[in-house]
Amino acid sequence: MLNSLKQQLKRILQRLQRNRAAEKLKQQANHISAEQLQHDLQQLGVQQGDTLFLHSSLKSLGYVVGGPATVIKVLQQLVGEQGNILLPAYYLPGGTIEATCQLTDYQFDPRIHGTHMGRLPETFLQLPGVKRSLHPTHSVAVWGAQADYLTNGHHQAPSVFGEGSPWQRFTALPQAKVLGLGISMGPVTFYHLLEDQLGEAFPLNVWHQEYRLPCIDQDNQIWQVPVKSYKPELTQQRIDHPSRADLREFFRQSLQQAGLLQQAQVGDSQSWLLPAAGFLTHLQWLAERGITIYTPEAELAQKAANLP
Repeated sequence: MLNSLKQQLKRILQRLQRNRAAEKLKQQANHISAEQLQHDLQQLGVQQGDTLFLHSSLKSLGYVVGGPATVIKVLQQLVGEQGNILLPAYYLPGGTIEATCQLTDYQFDPRIHGTHMGRLPETFLQLPGVKRSLHPTHSVAVWGAQADYLTNGHHQAPSVFGEGSPWQRFTALPQAKVLGLGISMGPVTFYHLLEDQLGEAFPLNVWHQEYRLPCIDQDNQIWQVPVKSYKPELTQQRIDHPSRADLREFFRQSLQQAGLLQQAQVGDSQSWLLPAAGFLTHLQWLAERGITIYTPEAELAQKAANLP
């Protein structure tokens, strides 16, 4: 009972903070219309029939008139009825994968558990036609022609990003693209697909421990889902750590030089677009040469200098 009250109070405080931040943004930032978003996204390369895995920072776009619903509607119109939009809908009540895995009373239920990924994914989850994969830490929300295919069976995949996961299925679709709105090359979950794909062939062992976490489906059946936590010491050297601007810039330049990265300003933010299959192939090419999203700075400089 006490924990439930604490959670309710926390949600109320978060809502108040967001409302204050939104009002401040409205007063201070440029106002971005749906028409401008549509134009900017088309300039970036978003097309009819695309399947987009979206990572975003809504506030980086400026003050979007109509909020996250406007961003989603514009993307839906651009990809059309044959396209798909995927958003991370991760839920980590422990704050991290490791801490969530160690919770003794946690059972993921998509009917009651939202997401910790921000306003845009929260809004997306509430829209008609959006499907959500069943997973205790890394569920994915999808709208579009292949929504069922992309979300079904995630809880039965051998790992978060493994065979049968939304990431593996997404990457195999034609016109699959990873879209970063207002974010750097750091907070991109797609990187981890290669770790599951290569397994022991990945240049370093990133795993700390494997757990089994319970999920409950729409038929009230309980599934024990495998989740691996990462070695905590790798957090400080990973590409999404604030200190690793060198690694983020290296990956940006490397993907650009490979002819894969498209960049443009969307609203007030620098944004980017990558073909998923080419992105994964390039990550593997770098990994074969000892460069990953965990490579330390001195080692990165040495190995980058020897690249063909």
